[in-house]
Amino acid sequence: MARPIWSGAVNFGLVTVPVELYSATEDHTVHFRQFERGTSDRIRYRRVNERTGKEVDYSDIVKGYELPDGDYVLIEPEELDEIAPGRSRALDIEAFVDLDEIDPAYFQKTYWLTPSKEEFERAYTLLLAAMEKTNKAAISKFVMRGKEYLAAVRAGDGVLVLNTLHFPEDLRDPAKELRKLPSKQKPRGKELDMAVALVDSMSEPWKPEEYHDTYTARVEKLVRDKKAGRTVTPEEEPAQATQVVDLFEALQKSVKGRKPDAASDTAADLSSLSKADLDKMARDLDIKGRSKMTRAELEKAVKKASSGSRKQKKAS
Repeated sequence: MARPIWSGAVNFGLVTVPVELYSATEDHTVHFRQFERGTSDRIRYRRVNERTGKEVDYSDIVKGYELPDGDYVLIEPEELDEIAPGRSRALDIEAFVDLDEIDPAYFQKTYWLTPSKEEFERAYTLLLAAMEKTNKAAISKFVMRGKEYLAAVRAGDGVLVLNTLHFPEDLRDPAKELRKLPSKQKPRGKELDMAVALVDSMSEPWKPEEYHDTYTARVEKLVRDKKAGRTVTPEEEPAQATQVVDLFEALQKSVKGRKPDAASDTAADLSSLSKADLDKMARDLDIKGRSKMTRAELEKAVKKASSGSRKQKKAS
């Protein structure tokens, strides 16, 4: 059972809703320790004075801010504590904005907001319903663990969702950071029409449950295989990008390859296709669990599904 990481109140005009904040995500990355090869000796890091080589006690360490000229300004931890924002219990809504107006680049981390007690559920559900109906996000600031956050509160699936946001100064300007921005070439009419047709042919409802972290799954399998003394099979190399000579011709072939009949027409020659091509065909055939399949498993599943599709067409 999750525990709240912050508690306070959402101030909505003259209405106050006591709430609790819960993390909506978790890190499932496989973590490793470091060892010296050929031994069972752990590698550990120490805080060492680079001039003397001696280890320094944590209580004797201060922070240093590097200036443009290479000098440092040394700051005591207590000095940072003195200017840190106070412990806040308020989440004051400053404005409501259209949710669609917030660039996804601003979103940082996701949390759930729930009423702290049953007696506050009426006010809570009122705010949730109002935001769901208007598709608005409540922009607010709050302090958690000594740090001030900008946040957007929005309606989720039966619960208020709080997304911490990047401040504008956190986002980089591509015009300043990239060596060269792509030139703004006006697309040709037929090319644009074909590109739109390709997008339309690949469009489908968003189903997040079909996407999984396959790399983490492979790492976990590697650990199990090593533990059991089994042979580790290397993963296949990813498909190489093809060189585009004629953009319009490439688009035409892409759209043609997305047609429902394409999967059954090419089922007999699946061995020459890349894993990415097989995954596209599996998506067209609505094959479940395809994101977890190896290339061989995808080929087998596509061949079976294509065969069944042809039989249904003959029967009809």
